Amino acid sequence: MSALAQHRGAAARARRRLSWRRLPAAPVSLAAAGAIWESVGHLAGASFFPPLSTVLARLVDMASSGLIFSSLRDSLINLALGFALSLIGGLVIGVAMGRFRKVEAALGVYVYALLTAPSLVFAPIFFSLLGEGRGSIVAVVVMYAMFVMIINTASAIQGVPAHLVEMARSYGAGEGRVLLSVMLPAAAPMIMAGVRLGVGRAVTGMINGEMFIAVVGLGRVVTQAGGRFDSASVLAVLLVIIAVALSAVALVQAVDRRITRWMPRTSRGDR
Repeated sequence: MSALAQHRGAAARARRRLSWRRLPAAPVSLAAAGAIWESVGHLAGASFFPPLSTVLARLVDMASSGLIFSSLRDSLINLALGFALSLIGGLVIGVAMGRFRKVEAALGVYVYALLTAPSLVFAPIFFSLLGEGRGSIVAVVVMYAMFVMIINTASAIQGVPAHLVEMARSYGAGEGRVLLSVMLPAAAPMIMAGVRLGVGRAVTGMINGEMFIAVVGLGRVVTQAGGRFDSASVLAVLLVIIAVALSAVALVQAVDRRITRWMPRTSRGDR
């Protein structure tokens, strides 16, 4: 009887462990962070760190007035244009640098210099050249996002095993066929990793450009709320910005899974 009870107890503990493992990690983590935020906000009683419930209530008010949605539309347009240009430039220049040593030698110093330079310092230059408008903000987004994608793409192309290229050439494949059918598919996982980094930096560039150049979109809302020392509004917009960033990364990850679905799971790094 005792052995049977021990067996049942062990089975119950195993079921509890399995039930915990089935819980989705991201929602549990977000719920825990929200609970901590709410508790610290009430305990601190500081105006600069309101509880999560206060921030969410302010977000609902801003959304019902239409302020959030109109600003979000402008910001998403800036983000989409800047990221599209960054993606095209990052892939084209990155592939050229990865495939041709002379191109890498000619452009590498500029790419690394612009990657390490503070991207926001170029905002006054873009303002002088392009004026106070969407063009300057898009240019800032490109400065934030493009160069990390160039470097990742070039490294991915250079990391393609040489025997794959040699095998393709032995079957008579030309440079274009080797690049499109062998090198790009083999380099796709690392290229997409650079794209994920780029889209996160693009969101940062979008907000910084809107705050310091044209004062439009979500950046305008943050600037105005900060001028009033309205911490609840600033944090409410921050939640929207985080949601935009997470949605953009999720979209890139969905494209990544579709592009690399032919690869083994271990090669893609899936869990």
